[in-house]
Amino acid sequence: MSKAKKIKDLESLIYNLELELKKTKQVLAELDGRSSSQAVDYSLKANQLGSESSSDTGQVVEGVFNGQIMIGPDGKKYSVPANYASKSKLLEGDILKLTIARDGSFIFKQIAPIERIRLVGRLLKDKETNSFVVLAGDKIYRVLTASITYFKGEEGDEAVILVPKDSDSQWAAVENIIRNKNESNSGDLDLNF
Repeated sequence: MSKAKKIKDLESLIYNLELELKKTKQVLAELDGRSSSQAVDYSLKANQLGSESSSDTGQVVEGVFNGQIMIGPDGKKYSVPANYASKSKLLEGDILKLTIARDGSFIFKQIAPIERIRLVGRLLKDKETNSFVVLAGDKIYRVLTASITYFKGEEGDEAVILVPKDSDSQWAAVENIIRNKNESNSGDLDLNF
């Protein structure tokens, strides 16, 4: 095993241990009643801000994005294509308009994005869920696999993410991936199949 491969493996191990420690601390804080995260009730927000109407083109529903789906004003859930959410860098709390055309097609449009901040964190693979997460500061953010696939992200890379400025969130939008330099400098090919 090359030195570069050993370094990459050790870095990955350290990041995964750090991820598990953060998750353990979050569970402990929740059990102890010290959880600092205030969960936003997107159903309530959708009820207050959303609307439903009919038009010549079809039914129009305005709702709130919760990180994966749009919640309408009546609490109904609408699947948002991961590629659209990823490409549009949708965040929890963004207001979306869905037009359900007469032919049954769904057309989403982001109409009121919430204020965002940019963070840089480490892209990790959550071993329990087998999904990617970003560890930025003391917080673990879930990210859409479509975003990681688009940027060709790998565990250990740095991820530039967007999160809501004024509210806590579980999800982040990936703005870009900064490749881990050890990977591109190794020069060794691993041909183990």
